[in-house]
Amino acid sequence: MIRKAKKKEIQEVLNITRACAKQMISEKIFQWNENYPSLDAFNNDLKRNELFVLISEKTVIGCITITSKIDKEYLTINWLTPNKKNLYIHRLAIHPNFQGKGLARELMDFAENFATENDYSSIRLDTFSQNQRNQRFYELRGYKKLGNIYFPNQSEDPFYCYELLCKK
Repeated sequence: MIRKAKKKEIQEVLNITRACAKQMISEKIFQWNENYPSLDAFNNDLKRNELFVLISEKTVIGCITITSKIDKEYLTINWLTPNKKNLYIHRLAIHPNFQGKGLARELMDFAENFATENDYSSIRLDTFSQNQRNQRFYELRGYKKLGNIYFPNQSEDPFYCYELLCKK
């Protein structure tokens, strides 16, 4: 089941992303670290009603942030659609103990259906240039790579920006 997160679940969400960060670092993918994702980021997502959780047997096992707010870093990208009615995906995570079961696909299906049902023109996101698994995941879903952005607090390497046009 996917639903909006509750305040009492923030620590569980943070634990999931920390476990993911630890796993990625062990695989030499330095996408997330002790600074990101942060408790503040998730608290802000929660306040804006943009944080969703994936529940299995009453346990939070995954999360996704779905927002219409464009980050300033994205303003340099030549997007496929105007910056009007777009959704942005951030902080998609499945606890490592539950990965490989199609659950990230389930969260993205949820986000894409949400976008279509609410008449958004596209979904935009970024993923780390060194995370080839994520790149394949989004490209197989039809996302188009459009440019690079940088988050110096996370890595010197670029993050690739992707966009998917919503079906009408």
